[in-house]
Amino acid sequence: MTHLPKLRIGIVGAGIMGRGHAEVLAAHPHAEITAVARRPLDHAPQAVVYPGYRELLDSGTVDAVSITTPDHLHADVMVAAAEAGVHILVEKPFTTTVEDADRSVAAIRQAGVTAMCLFNHRWVPAYAQAKEQMPLIGEPVVGYARKDDTIHVPTEMIGWADRTTCAWFLSSHDIDLVTWLYDDRVVEVFATARYGKLRGLGIETPDAMQIQARFAGGAVATFESAWIYPSTFPTMVDSYVTVVGESGVIQLDRQKENIQLATEQAYSYPRNMLQRVVHGVPAGAYRDAIHHFVDCARTGAEPLVSVESSRHVTAVLAAAHESARTGLPVKPA
Repeated sequence: MTHLPKLRIGIVGAGIMGRGHAEVLAAHPHAEITAVARRPLDHAPQAVVYPGYRELLDSGTVDAVSITTPDHLHADVMVAAAEAGVHILVEKPFTTTVEDADRSVAAIRQAGVTAMCLFNHRWVPAYAQAKEQMPLIGEPVVGYARKDDTIHVPTEMIGWADRTTCAWFLSSHDIDLVTWLYDDRVVEVFATARYGKLRGLGIETPDAMQIQARFAGGAVATFESAWIYPSTFPTMVDSYVTVVGESGVIQLDRQKENIQLATEQAYSYPRNMLQRVVHGVPAGAYRDAIHHFVDCARTGAEPLVSVESSRHVTAVLAAAHESARTGLPVKPA
């Protein structure tokens, strides 16, 4: 791939995730960040700053965009990028409505651009190994995936918690992961949502959601998300997955990632599987997933995460929110 030109990338969204993407992309030897919207990023000092994504796309200075806007703003940028013939990397979830997902997929496929939703858990070594070991446990029977955050996330880390939910923000990762492990699709969901703690703080979003999903092959899975853990919890995220098959079980507990840290202020388990810096160089599943996209965009290879599978995650979550609203089972669109 070294004979191919560098991939010129524009970053749309300059928040926490935008800064993370910039750090990783700046470390790729065959990528360069040439443009950003709407404010400068430390890891892209040479990039031209545009007032919005349309000006960035119209500039002709990018071959690809990295979309790190809030969840509900992804679709318009994806459609515009596809119509401009620009490759697309988008943070999860793909979109927060099925209609937005459908118009995004249609635009992407019509334009023939490379596109990938950053479901980076597929690059976590333990999860990738679990995928390889799935044949050993036989047909999937039941699964459980928990991803819970401390209350710091909806109250301090993101300013748009009232425009998303813990399920969109957290369970999207786990739904993609389990459907990939099962190699199957969800055909019906039943979900419940609990409001209280965050509503009392003036943030209109559920404290927690639980989704029961039935798959086409007969397996079931439960997806739990919450973001009201106390900030004293030793990790910002509590993440656990188990899959039971007819002949065995796989358990994946990421609570401890091989390091424990005690200071006079707190006891913690520093996370390192997704994001870490090794000798000054970004590493981890997050980096590997983003670099995979860059390589696919440069070569024309199909990304590991398809936009169709990402559209399915959106459909499952949209059905889950409808189920939580009505109290009835719902089939994903």
